[in-house]
Amino acid sequence: GSSWNNCDFETNLCKVLPEFNLQPGWIRRNGQSGMGPPYSDHSGNESAYFLSLSSELQSSSAALRTRVFLPTDEHHLCQIRFHYWVSQMSGTLMVGLQKDSEDIVTNIWQVSGELRNQWNINTITINSTEKFEVIFLGMVETQRQGESVAIDDITFSEGC
Repeated sequence: GSSWNNCDFETNLCKVLPEFNLQPGWIRRNGQSGMGPPYSDHSGNESAYFLSLSSELQSSSAALRTRVFLPTDEHHLCQIRFHYWVSQMSGTLMVGLQKDSEDIVTNIWQVSGELRNQWNINTITINSTEKFEVIFLGMVETQRQGESVAIDDITFSEGC
């Protein structure tokens, strides 16, 4: 609903995703950019924007890091809903959790090699007793034409 903090990438990044956290590798583009699939956003709009991994870069992985969220409690779990596109040959998208006191990122969700080249939707729920950040990590193993990972419409619940 409207209580969700929505990042649709139409104008730029949202408050939850600071500009400086957009590492080289993720680019904001639309389906008309001439950069291969996806050729539209998750709603089928060719001119609407989303984030995708740049196929131009030799680096095949890139992280997208949120701002620091406050601890959750039983009444306010942090729910993150997002649309994703993972190309069938070698694309992988992981969502990780980094807690305040830990240096490591814990993998909490992962998808790779989707059989159909299409947008999918997922919701993850995070329960953390300390401050945390969420990291979206996209990876493409080969630089073949048409291999891509994309993400669109990330929404964060009030518990985040």
